[in-house]
Amino acid sequence: MVEEEADGQTVINQPAGHLESGESLVAATIRETLEETAWRLTPTALTGIYRWRHPDKGITFLRFCFTGEVDGHDPGRALDDGILGTHWLSREELAARQLRSPMVLRCVDDYLAGRRYPLELCRDL
Repeated sequence: MVEEEADGQTVINQPAGHLESGESLVAATIRETLEETAWRLTPTALTGIYRWRHPDKGITFLRFCFTGEVDGHDPGRALDDGILGTHWLSREELAARQLRSPMVLRCVDDYLAGRRYPLELCRDL
């Protein structure tokens, strides 16, 4: 998990971001995880796709949550601006923290429930 500043609050989120031009969802997942945590991730499955509308801002967020294996860490790597730190948290520890959105805990609950979908669902044309 990443600890970050959002709307003047310190919150917990999964590594997240935007697609770069020409970038696939899987490639963005690998890049964003590295940039925000300094961990190298190999995605193995899609956990779910989530849509959430921020009640105050009226903005709709779409999240693709992936699971995978980490295969290396670069503790000397600078993290993206706005990232205050990274944490390995249990579900109980996570639920007790201020989360960026309800999608954070829902993704973890779906992962713990064993939801896994093939990466082939994410196709680039």
